[in-house]
Amino acid sequence: MNRLRSFIVGCVVLLVTPLALAQQLPGPVVTGDWLAANQSRVQIVDVRSDVKSYIREPITSVDKKTGKIQIEEAGGYIPGALTIDYALVRSERMFDGQRTKYLIPEKEELQSRLRFAGVRDDKPIVIVPVGMDPSDVMEALRLYWTLKVYGEDRVAVLDGGMAGWLAAGRAIQTAAPVKSPEGDWSVKGYRANLVKGSADVEQASASGNPLLVDGREASGFYGVTKRSYVAKYGHIANAKSLPPELLFRSAQGALYFFNKAQYQSLFKLAGIDAASPAIAYCNSGNLASGAWFVLSEILGNTQTGLYDGSLYLWSREGRPLVGVL
Repeated sequence: MNRLRSFIVGCVVLLVTPLALAQQLPGPVVTGDWLAANQSRVQIVDVRSDVKSYIREPITSVDKKTGKIQIEEAGGYIPGALTIDYALVRSERMFDGQRTKYLIPEKEELQSRLRFAGVRDDKPIVIVPVGMDPSDVMEALRLYWTLKVYGEDRVAVLDGGMAGWLAAGRAIQTAAPVKSPEGDWSVKGYRANLVKGSADVEQASASGNPLLVDGREASGFYGVTKRSYVAKYGHIANAKSLPPELLFRSAQGALYFFNKAQYQSLFKLAGIDAASPAIAYCNSGNLASGAWFVLSEILGNTQTGLYDGSLYLWSREGRPLVGVL
């Protein structure tokens, strides 16, 4: 009887283990080596604004000193990847009686868009950015944040993105992406604590708690420059600056995340308490996803939210900013 029981248990383990592995990701960030070894166990979702680059040949060079491939311009996509236009990650919808851009899509809208792109519920999601500029990495992180808001936990981002994949000499496609069969991805819930509004930010600015983290370039923070859709120069009072270019290291033309200890040191030097409640913001909610991702997902600060609409919404409401201009 004991031998029979052991045999049955062994069979169950053999059957369950591959399924269990298919449902697991090593963390919020996966390496190119890991993805190459587990490609059939996940669904790869490539998100970018420059959709024409899916069918463009990459431009590379070779470093004369190291002999390594240097990515000058990324192109193509990983074979089998689902491709998504970043424009579909955010929405323009009615907010306080006005058409408002750059907001997280409503539940039904996001679900419909991801299903149309072919995203399914049967496998974890690995999001692939272009990986050459902080702004395109943030596109992947904004999608990651959006999925987390709607209850999806089986999601990760490819370290180095498409550029890192190319630098490693891995296979790509440049043929026009074929329309994938309709997916069945579904919203699992709604985490309201991850989405912050103007009232939350106003209270944080006045009290200093939660801490406000400005994810824009330093010139925007100090009010030297601004985006055309932001009505005023400067930053929200009492915010701390965390420029996006500080969040990654560059190698062979690709951007990679630092490790946890390095981020802890970075935040300390920036005068940011990485363990305290925080709200990340930027111009429109794109760059802020980098600060949110590092604080929440890499450093484990689950009390971090993102200001949806960010300074576009804040300045349109006539709220004050602090700057040199």
